[in-house]
Amino acid sequence: MTDSKPSPNALPAAQDDSKTSSRREFLRHSSSALAASAVAPAILAKTKTFAANDETIRVGLIGCGGRGTGAASQAMKADGNVMLTAMGDMYPDRLDVSYNALKKAAEDKIQVEPDMKFTGFDAYKKVLESGVDLVILATPPGFRPMHLRAAVDAGKHIFCEKPMATDAPGLRSVLASAADAKARKLALVAGFCWRYNFARRALYDKIHQGDIGDVRSIYATYYTGPVKPMPADDTRPAGMSDLDWQVRNWYNFTWLSGDSLVEQAIHSVDKIAWCMKDEPPVKAVATGGRQIPNHSGNIFDHFAVYYEYANGLRAYLGSRQIAGCHNENNDYIHGSKGIGQILGWSRVLTTGENAWRYQGPNNDMYQTEHDELFASIRKGEPINDGTWMSQSTMMGIMGRMAAYTGKEITWEQAMNSQEKLVPDFFEPNMDLPIRPMSLPGVTPFI
Repeated sequence: MTDSKPSPNALPAAQDDSKTSSRREFLRHSSSALAASAVAPAILAKTKTFAANDETIRVGLIGCGGRGTGAASQAMKADGNVMLTAMGDMYPDRLDVSYNALKKAAEDKIQVEPDMKFTGFDAYKKVLESGVDLVILATPPGFRPMHLRAAVDAGKHIFCEKPMATDAPGLRSVLASAADAKARKLALVAGFCWRYNFARRALYDKIHQGDIGDVRSIYATYYTGPVKPMPADDTRPAGMSDLDWQVRNWYNFTWLSGDSLVEQAIHSVDKIAWCMKDEPPVKAVATGGRQIPNHSGNIFDHFAVYYEYANGLRAYLGSRQIAGCHNENNDYIHGSKGIGQILGWSRVLTTGENAWRYQGPNNDMYQTEHDELFASIRKGEPINDGTWMSQSTMMGIMGRMAAYTGKEITWEQAMNSQEKLVPDFFEPNMDLPIRPMSLPGVTPFI
């Protein structure tokens, strides 16, 4: 593979063929995953439709942390006839905090009886069996493929928080589940919230219609402080199992979170994918590491990823989660006729021949996700974000693979990786050794 960058004037000519090839490759993986996971239709639950607004949509929450609680609250506001009827979490204390917060915010719509509050590793199964019509999947991402598969098999409409998996085997499972959901006309909305932001939709529409010309390069930043700092090892309660310790501090373990690149900076990765019309990159090279000690955790606190596309375009992502440093969450899309910019949470604009600044309504994108989800169910035209949500997640995993190993990783390698981070089974109080921190140049690609 060449390291030389084609002349900008050569980019448009190569674009169509590369997009067709990349799309075929991604769809090939999607089709293969679907075939590999096919389940006999006779054992699949029947999909229920809700054309009539007077019919209640019953919602189940799986994962009662802050994001799950927020998503459930937004779901209660999204439709005039919706009700939360079941909740599940590994831990009773988290479920109770979530229930109390939701009951305070929307008392009439929170109708979760005591026997509909489920805890433990099989709580998700009990929620799915409780008679709900739609589930919110908001557990740590390592569990997402398993929960998504079960929700689709149960015939439930789904709101699925990002990211969708933490390793390639899990991602391939998600692709299959998403394809099954589409075939069965189940709604599947992803928690990539910026896709539901009006200002960013307007910007990418302008970019896609050519307002800044041909896109030449993309630079995205996700520089912030620590999200969920790992507590010191000596604060671990006596007798707490390895599994409990890691799940309680899930953000700091790669198998559960995917690392900071895949769990948080994935939003910036997703905007790169969005800008590129969801065409996969050809390869990635990355750096990363840990500057600030993280006790027993094994995630990096900074990444720099270069994605290269078949037409020669390069997209760069810089992320950092270290206190006391410069913070920035911006996007800079350089085109042949101007520059598209997202500056923090508020300013969205283009410069150049077609200068523009977004001046439309500012929506609550978290609420819009649910508004559009429930509206699509009522209309009988369920949204399915499955393909692009899987691709964006794989781009994050691909970047992490490149940083962890120090190697150039191709899209084909990433999609076919056999590295399985998530355990095959779970049991109470199980021993679960912590994977050592990755060392670029030493850690192998699998």
